[in-house]
Amino acid sequence: MSKKTVVVGMSGGVDSSVCAYLLKEQGYNVIGITMQLVGEDPLASDERPAPCCGNEAFKDALRVAFHLGIPHHVIDFKNEFKENVIDYFIDEYLHGHTPNPCIACNRHLKWGSLLNKAKELGADYIATGHYARVIKLDNGRFAIRNSVTAEKDQTYALFNLTQEQLSHTLMPVGEHDKNQVREIAKEIGLNVASKPDSQEICFVMDNDYASYIERETNCPSVCGNFIDSEGNILGTHKGITHYTIGQRKGLGISLGRRIFVTNIDPDNNTVTLGENEDLFTHTLTAKNINFMGAESLEAGDEFTGKIRYNDKGTPCRVISCENDILKVEFENKVRAVTPGQALVLYKDGYVAAGGTIVS
Repeated sequence: MSKKTVVVGMSGGVDSSVCAYLLKEQGYNVIGITMQLVGEDPLASDERPAPCCGNEAFKDALRVAFHLGIPHHVIDFKNEFKENVIDYFIDEYLHGHTPNPCIACNRHLKWGSLLNKAKELGADYIATGHYARVIKLDNGRFAIRNSVTAEKDQTYALFNLTQEQLSHTLMPVGEHDKNQVREIAKEIGLNVASKPDSQEICFVMDNDYASYIERETNCPSVCGNFIDSEGNILGTHKGITHYTIGQRKGLGISLGRRIFVTNIDPDNNTVTLGENEDLFTHTLTAKNINFMGAESLEAGDEFTGKIRYNDKGTPCRVISCENDILKVEFENKVRAVTPGQALVLYKDGYVAAGGTIVS
């Protein structure tokens, strides 16, 4: 039987580089692809639009591919990235939500466009350097399983992958912790062994989302009213794109006590401020449900639910799941449920299902 071929999404970082190495060691025919998502031709200019997709990142990926002796391609996915990630990101903020662009990028780019390109090249699988694992459950469904290291676990941002995508996915890095990955890179002489992890959103280098949205839409933020829970005007805000649920710092208003953003209303252009206790709730509603390990969700089903990337998880049960709307109740109150973020349900260490938080 001929060796299987796998396309590895290479970002120029240590994780994807070691991913390519591990798969080659396992006997796969490995092809490296670096996705050009923003900016000009990365290998022909000095432009560095972002740490994970800028000029130096492309050069690092090329050096690693040469070192490993595997072919490497740079593929232009800028149009797909703008449509599925940037436009979505901007639209969500304009609607008073706080999106997670990595989730959209994973579904549509890293496992959408990249998988299509892999099939064009005759590859059997795609692979990335995510700290997660793919398993096939007893019910025949594929699911994302927690990595061996809780510190770097990235399963939350992968909840939206489809069964077709998962059936063609390899994630060898999920079997290692970060220190082990760096040690492997050092042992085989990769120049990226000590390269720091990227922290910011790749297309907003300074983390100033509001200014980025203003530049992209060519529309300045519109000031509005800070209000309390009863509708009383407390002051003036800079525009709803400057705020997110649970935010305390950078509000530009002082009421003589600790105050937090508790609601954002784009229709009336208001931002509600309240006490910390106002941020806690037992229930939430999500939409656009993706079933992964679970084929369906029924009232009473119990899971561990995460409502943000660094959430440790809280036991919860399904209240209802009908017409693509999921309602869950948490055993203990959770803080700062944020529309636009994801609710991800876990069972026995794997992702059962997830959706986008509405309220």
